Amino acid sequence: MGSVEIRSKKTVQLYKKATVHFLLCFVMGFFTGFAPTSESSIFSSPVFATNRSAFSPQPIEVFQKPKTESEGFNRTLLDETPVEIPNEGGKILEEEKEDGNLIPRRLIIFVTPTSTKDRFRGVSLRRLANTLRLVPPPLLWVVVEQKSDSSEVSEILRKTGIMYRHLVFKENFTDFEVEMNHQRNLALKHIEHHRLSGIAHFAGLSNFYDLSFFDEIRPIEVFGTWPMALLSPNSKRVTIEGPVCDSSEVVGWHLKKMSNLTDTKMSPVHISSFAFNSSILWDPERWGRLSSVQDTTQYAINFVKKEVLEEETKLIGIPAEGCSKIMLWNLHNPTAKNPPPITLPDSSQS
Repeated sequence: MGSVEIRSKKTVQLYKKATVHFLLCFVMGFFTGFAPTSESSIFSSPVFATNRSAFSPQPIEVFQKPKTESEGFNRTLLDETPVEIPNEGGKILEEEKEDGNLIPRRLIIFVTPTSTKDRFRGVSLRRLANTLRLVPPPLLWVVVEQKSDSSEVSEILRKTGIMYRHLVFKENFTDFEVEMNHQRNLALKHIEHHRLSGIAHFAGLSNFYDLSFFDEIRPIEVFGTWPMALLSPNSKRVTIEGPVCDSSEVVGWHLKKMSNLTDTKMSPVHISSFAFNSSILWDPERWGRLSSVQDTTQYAINFVKKEVLEEETKLIGIPAEGCSKIMLWNLHNPTAKNPPPITLPDSSQS
């Protein structure tokens, strides 16, 4: 009998607890129905009311970069107030407010002619591609080649991950320099026809670049020029060609040969030692001309070289500190253009 009474008492206690829990839930639900439905509800997540800066990196730390002369466009995307940030040297730079707008980078139009006579063409294209991958966009690589059955150039360009345009021509040439100029003219026609706006530069496969070069040429308004080092491993010497500058003003030229002073056919400007605003090709009125480049001369590259030399007031030296920094090297490799014949030994004499 005693055990039956104990079990009955436990059952009554369980029913009482269940009844109390039910009443509590009913009361809470009843009063919750009268509560206002807003973001300040008592059931709102406490995360939205908490200062997120305590749990996540500040916007300045994520997006802000020190402002330099070549990267004035880097600004925070979430904070437009002036801030002080340390640069790589530990100094404090103050970010200037420019109406809250980012300064866009200019397009670099990187023109590279190629030749099937160059047996190192594939290697050089891949080396240049590795350099261009490190250049901040936008950059357009215009590669020109003679039409052939080989798909080597196309396959290399597709795998680079770089924005490019591949131009092909059918003409045959025996002179290497004539072929190169033809390819440059073809690229200029393409730029003019499609009205590509940017800073155009002719880059040979034998060129080597300092990455700061691309930051320096983006601000060019009309024409820009710089010194470059010509390396000749066979003669074991380095020759400097390009402008002599007083600050950014061009006052003379480093010449490879003194005969260039009197030879009107030879330009003191190396094909890779200048860049220009591509709008001179397709916006003649802006430059005070009556027609486009292709209407005035069939040799657009010669026209551009002439403009560089004649527009002294619009020509700036790069870098601005007296053109004293070499950012471009050209390695002269004659065996790449004219490989020597391979002679096999006569097996009958062995």
